[in-house]
Amino acid sequence: MMKSDESLTWVLYDISDDKGRRKVGKACQEAGLYRVQKSVFLGTVKHNRLDELSMRIEEHIDGETDRVYIFPMCAMDFRKVVLQGQAFDQKLVTDQVKSLFL
Repeated sequence: MMKSDESLTWVLYDISDDKGRRKVGKACQEAGLYRVQKSVFLGTVKHNRLDELSMRIEEHIDGETDRVYIFPMCAMDFRKVVLQGQAFDQKLVTDQVKSLFL
């Protein structure tokens, strides 16, 4: 169950540099997010840690060429998420991530 000081957060990115991409992935994992596709992470983040995550990501991207999207969502909005087809990479997704959608 999500706490009131947390939001379900998606991080999606398109980063051209391999090293930058690895560092952004590591920052997402260290923030407690789970990889659900190669460049997509999902998990709960405390509201006061969202800015920290954003700043860490910004350190590792090229602002001229890379794209990063950070979507914090309240539980009510998250329940409206629609998944179609192979929404998750089955090799990456944990049961903990799947439980967010039950």
